[in-house]
Formats: sequence, C-alpha cells, structure tokens
Amino acid sequence: MAVYPESFESLKEFFKKMPGIGDKSAERMALSTIELPLEELENASQMLILAKKNLRPCSVCGYLTDQEVCPICSDEARNHSLICVVEDYKSAFAFEKAGNYKGVYHVLNKLISPMDNIGADDINLSSLVKRVENLDHPELILALKSSIEGETTTLYIKKIFENKGVTISRLSYGLPSGAEIDYLDMFTLDKALEDRKKISE
Repeated sequence: MAVYPESFESLKEFFKKMPGIGDKSAERMALSTIELPLEELENASQMLILAKKNLRPCSVCGYLTDQEVCPICSDEARNHSLICVVEDYKSAFAFEKAGNYKGVYHVLNKLISPMDNIGADDINLSSLVKRVENLDHPELILALKSSIEGETTTLYIKKIFENKGVTISRLSYGLPSGAEIDYLDMFTLDKALEDRKKISE
C-alpha cells in the first residue's frame, strides 16, 4: 500500500469529495495539481474563492448566476410563459448547451423524497406557484428524471396546478430510466423536449 506525504494525502482526499471521483482519479488529479506552476495554482485558488463568493441562485428561477437575476430571466426575447422545471442547475446547463430551448427555467434544488425526509416544503416550489400566477397561458415542462422521486414530484406539481389553466408536459420517454438530465447527449435531450407529452391542461 502506498504511503503518501500528509499534504499530498490531504489534497487527494479533497479531490475525492467531487462527484464521480474515486481513489485513482483523485491521485492523478493531485499529482497533476502539484506539477502546475505556483502562479497558476495561486490564480486558480483566487478563481475558486471568487466563484464561491459570487455565484448564487437566481432570485427568480434558482439558476446559477453571479447577478441578482440571471441573464436567462432577464432576456426579453425568451418565452417567459414556457417554464422548464428541473431538479438542479446542472440540468438547465444541459438544455442551454443543446441550444434549442427558448423558454425559461425553474430549479427545484431537490426532488420530493419521503425516504430522505424531503417534502414539498423543502424544495423550491412556492416561488414557482407565484411565477405561474402572473403568466398568461403558461406551460410547465417537467424535465425530471424517471425515478420514484421524479415521479412523486411530477404528481405533486400536477396536483398543485390542477384546474388552474396551466398546461403541464413532460419529456418524452425515450430517456433511460433514472437518467440524469445533465448526462444526456444533446440529440437525445432535444428530441425529448421536442416530443414532450402533455399530462395536464
């Protein structure tokens, strides 16, 4: 078993905190990091600190931004009556990278999960209700993963807006069961959005 210097072990353990990073990957990342010039590392550390300080959820939709209101919500050319409801801002990133969606977003931050003691009051739903109340002929596209939590959240949102003149659709089910939106390729994501199915209106 390899014995690492304490400072190297600490660096490796830091990288292991990142999603999807195991022991070997963390070791490679730590080795690559210490091989970088000190000036680059100092610049990188400043960027990390600034990102942590400046990035926050948009006050309207919950999308990640360094402003009070994100550029998507501020863009008058987008269709503000078409709201894509996503679990997290990584899912919204995926739609933006695909580049064909012209509506806006609403980030829930979590999905309803009784097993994890996450109820409707623990996710970003109340602000969605307020947004929809001020729109003409709104449509919600539920872009949530096809898991128990995703289905539970979908049914709850459908119930909230029942008989309120809100069209609710969901991504078409060519998607792999339980798939994370941000891992889907652009073609699959575009197709799922284009072929979305109405589930309530």
